[in-house]
Amino acid sequence: MDNEVKDEKQTAQEEPKKQEKQQEMHPLGKKAPKFNMNWIYGIIAIVLLGFMFMSPMGGETIEIQWPRFENEMLSNHDVSRIVVVNKEKAEVFIKPEKLNEARYADAAKQKPGAYNPQYFFTIGSVEMFEKKLEDATKDYAPSEQVPVSYETRENNMNTIFNWIIFPLLLIGVWIFIFRRMAGGAGGGQIFNIGKSRAKMFDKDTSEIKVDFKDVAGLEEAKVEIKEIVDFLKNPQKYTQLGGKIPKGALLVGPPGTGKTLLAKAVAGEAHVPFFSLSGSDFVEMFVGVGASRVRDLFKQAKEKAPCIIFIDEIDAIGRARGKNPNWGANDERENTLNQLLTEMDGFGTNSGVIILAATNRADILDRALMRAGRFDRQIHVELPDLNERTDIFKVHLRPLTKLANDVTPESLAKQTPGFSGADIANVCNEAALIAARHDKQKVEKQDFLDAIDRIVGGLEKKNKIISAEEKKTIAYHEAGHATVSWMLEHANPLIKVTIVPRGQALGAAWYLPEERQLTTKEQLMEEMAALLGGRAAEELFFGRISTGALNDLERTTKHAYAMVCYYGMSPKVGNLSYYDSSGQSEYSFAKPYSEETARTIDEETKRIIDEAYAKAKEVLTKYEDQHHQLANLLLEREVLFAEDLEKILGPRPNGKTPYYEHQQVNGKPQAENAEPAESKDAESDNDKTENSAE
Repeated sequence: MDNEVKDEKQTAQEEPKKQEKQQEMHPLGKKAPKFNMNWIYGIIAIVLLGFMFMSPMGGETIEIQWPRFENEMLSNHDVSRIVVVNKEKAEVFIKPEKLNEARYADAAKQKPGAYNPQYFFTIGSVEMFEKKLEDATKDYAPSEQVPVSYETRENNMNTIFNWIIFPLLLIGVWIFIFRRMAGGAGGGQIFNIGKSRAKMFDKDTSEIKVDFKDVAGLEEAKVEIKEIVDFLKNPQKYTQLGGKIPKGALLVGPPGTGKTLLAKAVAGEAHVPFFSLSGSDFVEMFVGVGASRVRDLFKQAKEKAPCIIFIDEIDAIGRARGKNPNWGANDERENTLNQLLTEMDGFGTNSGVIILAATNRADILDRALMRAGRFDRQIHVELPDLNERTDIFKVHLRPLTKLANDVTPESLAKQTPGFSGADIANVCNEAALIAARHDKQKVEKQDFLDAIDRIVGGLEKKNKIISAEEKKTIAYHEAGHATVSWMLEHANPLIKVTIVPRGQALGAAWYLPEERQLTTKEQLMEEMAALLGGRAAEELFFGRISTGALNDLERTTKHAYAMVCYYGMSPKVGNLSYYDSSGQSEYSFAKPYSEETARTIDEETKRIIDEAYAKAKEVLTKYEDQHHQLANLLLEREVLFAEDLEKILGPRPNGKTPYYEHQQVNGKPQAENAEPAESKDAESDNDKTENSAE
């Protein structure tokens, strides 16, 4: 019964709002235009300009020269009087009975009246005018003399313009300039620059149409977020047991994993006011604006409580404060952060205001911002696993209405390890574009495979000029990666190797890395051996080395240093780790180890790399004939797959054959490619890479 009464009250409250919205609608169903003050300003300007340029007497006086005045008007005794205005011009009044004559046809359209002059001419000076008039009328009788009067007139419109309109124009230009400098802050008013830029969404707003059903994967993160939304909807469920609403939740994860999408879903699900803004919205060129906007934001939020505030990319203002202002501290940003800390958990209370924030740089955030009482929960939004990628593909395949029967989310998810939600969305969109580019009626599986290749490896460059010697070097280099990775038990299995240029790389070896959480020392060593397989093949079979191994050496060096400095996998250095997970540079400018230890680290790193390189050369020497077969076949077909390697090298030592599918397209096999672990370039130092190790 109580719920029914509440529903009736809520319906009664919503009816007036619906009626107001219906009244605002145009009869044709379009939304009625809003009133704009700019129209009023425009009308006032037009009226003022009209007064300035419109003759107040209703007729336009015709300008003439002295010869006409003397020969036509004075000689025929047609002038009734002359008025000299401001000692600058003479206004000529023609006798009414003379206006009907043909010589005054140009004045026929003028409005008749005793106060309306028909003609005027400019005089140089009063003395000269009087002398010329006297000479022209010296033969006139006294009764025929033309009366001359002198007047001083003031232009009221010029006075108004100079003293009122012109200053107003200056003020308007000044306000316009400061509005542009303020970037439209606070509704575009310069005096509101300290106001919050947050955009508010409420339950009546139809702009947010995303809910939790549209967020695939992220099940653990959704559980945490749903609890906050449920608390706002049903607070009694928690408060009756003594629970308190969390003050804040921080979404942390790599780019593209769905942090902002999750916040949009919260805005769509929580039927409370939702304030959305970016961390950079607090940053301004004026001192004190950031702190002022934080205060205004929380002031608005308190008035709308219970509500949610979402700050995207909070690291723009939440970066750790510097201990010494002389070494890179930013007073304005730190003042903004201090105000945010005070508002989130200070002396005052913000009951009913929940803060959601997102960042991919949690390691650089200030510790005071991360403590309990401000951000009570840190929700990690990681890259999706196989099952989550399948769910994400199902969401992004929905808009593609025309799909071939061979396209399944499960098979696509297996081919895209390490892809984020944004990458998967890009794959689906790119596949549709590729299908349309080839005038297909449906999006086929091959279009998705090409899209994966395009996104990860770059655009295929079929017309790139490569000499025969370079092509052979590239083939042996890539065949070296293929042979070593296939014959080592713990290396990531290769599913495709190609010497077709793509992006900035002249060749690429594609792996299907295992989705594991831990990596052993043996796995790291054999993965480094596979990375060095290309360099080893060049040295063994050509007796020379090239620049194509730059990326291999870079990644190998990073892995070796990580084994020694971070993972404690060196007997000489021991179980020590110099990794700073906080990212706060606690050791400042000093190394956390001595020069002797640094020398030991360098020696151990070189020893590990030499062992991996020796392992690669050992495998290539043992399987030299098979390596030559792979290189020659690669030169012939340009693309090889796991089944080709299995025919030449036999099954892998661990018996695991990588998952792959291929289709026959234009006489050449095309594969569904997983995310590549590396791309090699035998000519360019710039390679497209993707890590397959932990």
